[in-house]
Amino acid sequence: MVSAPTAIEDYVKVIYSHTEWQPEPIGTGELAARLGLAASSVTEMVKKLVAQGLVTHEPYGAVELTPDGTALALRMVRRHRLIETWLVQQFGYGWHEVHDEAEVLEHTMSDRLLEAIDVQLGRPTRDPHGDPIPASDGSIARPPAVLLGGLAVGDHARVLRISDRDPLLLRHLEAEGITLDIDVELTGRTAFGALVVVDGQSHDLGNEALASIWVGRAGAQSPPPSR
Repeated sequence: MVSAPTAIEDYVKVIYSHTEWQPEPIGTGELAARLGLAASSVTEMVKKLVAQGLVTHEPYGAVELTPDGTALALRMVRRHRLIETWLVQQFGYGWHEVHDEAEVLEHTMSDRLLEAIDVQLGRPTRDPHGDPIPASDGSIARPPAVLLGGLAVGDHARVLRISDRDPLLLRHLEAEGITLDIDVELTGRTAFGALVVVDGQSHDLGNEALASIWVGRAGAQSPPPSR
């Protein structure tokens, strides 16, 4: 694949990531907010992406990836998540520290080095936050999951993914012992969140945390890899 300019790679990756764990497509306003850019700049870039066949977009409508756009996005997502995993496992980075480093390295690392890293790590299937890592052929398997805040009182579940958008929240959750693969029980609601029990300890989590933690219900099965 011919290398795409960095800005294009960033755009398609953000568009893909926005709908990976929820169904609502992204609009230009949200895309601008996620990228930290002016709405006018995003509108112009989206026009270029449309012209290159990477996205579809109607005025005031959603921005959605085409098959070519999805293929490029998955390539960049694979790079980003493998690099994050590499930094945590091999260099002792905290899971709250790796996002910005990966944002830089994902655009410069060669395919050969990335493949060597994948082999060295044992071909991991998820990154330190629980996001699935696409295979080199573009296939990806995302486990069925729901937001922790969507559980009913009394429900038990296992943490499968924690959003990396807020490094401070990641540090707080880790300090509270809330990380991947732990079993949790939602035991009650509060005015601004919910009570969650982990290893016999009760934690009062706010709505921001509840909207950042994805869990798998007991008995849920993972879907087969898809393109």
